[in-house]
Formats: sequence, C-alpha cells, structure tokens
Amino acid sequence: DWIPMKQYINEKLNLHIDSFFFAICVEPYASKGACTVPKGYNFIPINRLYRERLLFLGQPVDNEISNQLIGLMVYLSIEDDTKDLYLFINSPGGWLIPGVAIYDTMQFVRPDIQTVCMGLAASMASFILVGGEITKRLAFPHAWVMMHQPASAFYEAQTGEFVLEAEELLKLRETITRVYVQRTGKPLWVVSEDMERDIFMSATEAQAHGIVDRVGFHANPRFAILSSYRV
Repeated sequence: DWIPMKQYINEKLNLHIDSFFFAICVEPYASKGACTVPKGYNFIPINRLYRERLLFLGQPVDNEISNQLIGLMVYLSIEDDTKDLYLFINSPGGWLIPGVAIYDTMQFVRPDIQTVCMGLAASMASFILVGGEITKRLAFPHAWVMMHQPASAFYEAQTGEFVLEAEELLKLRETITRVYVQRTGKPLWVVSEDMERDIFMSATEAQAHGIVDRVGFHANPRFAILSSYRV
C-alpha cells in the first residue's frame, strides 16, 4: 500500500525519510515559504527548486544522476502524491539501464511527471522525455530531439561474449522500440525505421512524431510556461 510507505521506511529500514532526502540533495533546505535559514544550514538554490518539485537532467545519463532522480521522485511522491513533478531535460543521452530505471520510476510514482525538453534530448534522454505523462510533455521552441537504436561496446569482447551481448542488445532494442510505439502512437514499422540511424527532430517535428505533446513559446514567471502552449 502506498500510504504507509514513509512509515515503513522509517520503522523497518531504520532510515528517516527526511535524512534520506537531505543525503540525496547534499545539503539541507529551508521549509517552504521560509524567509530565513536556520543558523548552521547552508541554503543552496537547487534545494529550493527540489522543494518546488522541479527536477533537472542536464548531463549524460549515468548511474549517479539516475539514482539521484529516482530518490527525489520517490521522496517527493511520498511527501505529496497529488502534485505533478516537472523534469527539465537537456542531455545528450547516456547509459541504457540507468535511463530505463528513470523511465520505470516515472511510471511507478503516483504524481504525473511533466517532462520539458530544453536544448537537446538525445538518445536515452529522448526516451525519458517520451516517458512523461501523455498530454504533459513539452518542448521549448528551439529544442532538438534525437532518437536512435541502442549501441554497445561488444566489439572489444571475445566471440562468445560478442554473440551473447548482441542477443541481449536486440532484446533491449525491441523493448525500447515498443515503448516508443506505446508512448507516441506511431506504428511499429515507423518507429523501427526511425531507430535504424540517428534522426534529429525540431520541437514541432517531435510534436508531430508524438514524442512531445506541446511546444512552449512564451515564458512567464512561476511555471506559466507549463500552461502556455502552441498547438
């Protein structure tokens, strides 16, 4: 059951949830609406952004950023499972499994995840972008999206390992392809053909492809950009 999850973490795992969040965020943050920071607390703006449920993927996808985003999504979901989370993406992509872990967590937590592409969402970053709540995936007007099939370094392996890794890579490719099909509404043959090589899309092309639902065009303070769309 979702409701007693915080209590379970506190009692069974002997881990105070606030301490866990502080460890994820590196440093403590002030309570919401606070004008001052208690003595001894080193307030940094990024923690205020976390408090406002704003998350950022602004680097290549690896285990470290994957675990950090997963921890933040789970914590913020326990804190309030009725408010949306916002994931801003500007990433060249990265490792497959850490990216899939982020995607699965986005589907697991109760709040809707609104994904926002700014700059570039390439490779695994585009997979995370398409994993946002359908109808709540946004791209800035000059953002770019790139998708392609997964790659591997099996050329350095021995023959037996080469074959095994190639087989697993094909399974992963099929999984990734079917997720794109489900999330974009495009036929399987269209997505499979697109993933044969690097395909770059502008924001409007990504919208037509079903990777995002809206293209933002006007920036207003306090999240107004998230409700200002060009269809």
